[in-house]
Amino acid sequence: MAVRHVLVRRSPEAVWAVLSDGERYAEWVVGTERSHQLDGWPAVGAALRWSVRIGPWRLRGDTVVRRCEPPTELQLEARSGSLGSARIAIEVLPWGEDALLIVDEHPLSGPGSRWHNGVVDALLQLRHRAMLRRLAGLIERSAPPGARATSGGGPGRVAEGDTGPW
Repeated sequence: MAVRHVLVRRSPEAVWAVLSDGERYAEWVVGTERSHQLDGWPAVGAALRWSVRIGPWRLRGDTVVRRCEPPTELQLEARSGSLGSARIAIEVLPWGEDALLIVDEHPLSGPGSRWHNGVVDALLQLRHRAMLRRLAGLIERSAPPGARATSGGGPGRVAEGDTGPW
């Protein structure tokens, strides 16, 4: 199960402001070269198009909103043609005046769903660690200082579901 979390030192509304901007996905989704939101993002059924570059190859796909409950829940289906699709659930919980951001991703179709195992989950965990670090940094830089919920946050924030130095 590929579930990770990060404590963001901003309000849930500040987190939602970034999640609801499909043009910014390439800034925090690991591997994404560019993204472009289509009309209505993040309403249910709205989509964004994205591309990923792996060496000389470029993979294109789209991500469709399957469930949207602002500012606490966004569930997406990322589709990449013959490679299949994945469910990505993003939950934003108030944590005092901060926000706890939880990402849960599972393959739905294609090779990823047929070969889903502990190794795949481990790779997703690594990707999510980097993705949540990027997303938290982007939110904390994007939101005005008044959106900071607690003092003394900075680099000491609890992040990525890590429990120790190993």
